[in-house]
Amino acid sequence: MKAIYDSKTDTLILEFKSGAVVESDEDKPGTILDYDAEGNIVSMEILDASKRMEDARSMQFKVAA
Repeated sequence: MKAIYDSKTDTLILEFKSGAVVESDEDKPGTILDYDAEGNIVSMEILDASKRMEDARSMQFKVAA
């Protein structure tokens, strides 16, 4: 998984797996889900990220035991 924050567009992209995006759907306003040819979620884009998160430039990652 990869997280990319673009400060110029204020967009946070969470990439779950690599692959070609064949369809995108704005599930909720400001949240775009990207799908591959099999219908699996490839990535999620969060628009206006700095307004939706406490700190878009910082991230914590935890794995549940």
